[in-house]
Amino acid sequence: MSEQVLKIENLKVRYGGIEAVRGISFDVKDKEIVTLIGANGAGKSSTLRTISGLVKPVEGSIIFNGEDITSKDPTNIVSKGLMMVPEGRRIFPNLTVLENLKIGAYLRKDDLEKDIEMVFEYFPRLKERSWQEGGTLSGGEQQMLAVGRALMGRPKLLMMDEPSLGLAPIVVQGIFDIIKQINEAGTTVLLIEQNANMALHVADRAYVIENGMIAMEGTGRQLLEDEKVRAAYLGSGNS
Repeated sequence: MSEQVLKIENLKVRYGGIEAVRGISFDVKDKEIVTLIGANGAGKSSTLRTISGLVKPVEGSIIFNGEDITSKDPTNIVSKGLMMVPEGRRIFPNLTVLENLKIGAYLRKDDLEKDIEMVFEYFPRLKERSWQEGGTLSGGEQQMLAVGRALMGRPKLLMMDEPSLGLAPIVVQGIFDIIKQINEAGTTVLLIEQNANMALHVADRAYVIENGMIAMEGTGRQLLEDEKVRAAYLGSGNS
């Protein structure tokens, strides 16, 4: 049985009087791709932001590699090997591609060249544009840069928040191909994605979040074939 990398127990998150996450429990095992799917406002992004230390839960625990990180700050969490590719990319538009990548390794003291070359192998287009400012890249290229920047931190667990958002279908396919390659190279992935069809096709396991709670769980294939999931998330336009 695979080693457990992340364990979430009874996680509750509140913004003012609004309970965004209402007692979620799930786990991610070593070298898995796990996806959380659900409608806008279901609590998916709040869950990731809480795991990464950007939001503090009102209840529950977050265990990463056997250590309780529930009250840790974001920099401490990153230093332990938990990285996030945020929704909307959040690259530095006035810095070059290469400078953006180096920022992803800001906690490292060793030589970065090998990892920069690794990122360029995944994303040859970034190598072509390495001296170009991030803000001049296309949306797809910016997403590649955001993923590459996170990889520069050598993540044990890579969390991705809506990596396909706003991208053309052909670019989306390329991004998901890279997610699979990253995972096959040994990186565990926790993925939040509204494109449920693509997410379930790459996921080992998946959870459906509705109104801040887990409504269903299973393998990616099981949920792809489930009639309720198909009706709610795999219908026309919401693939």
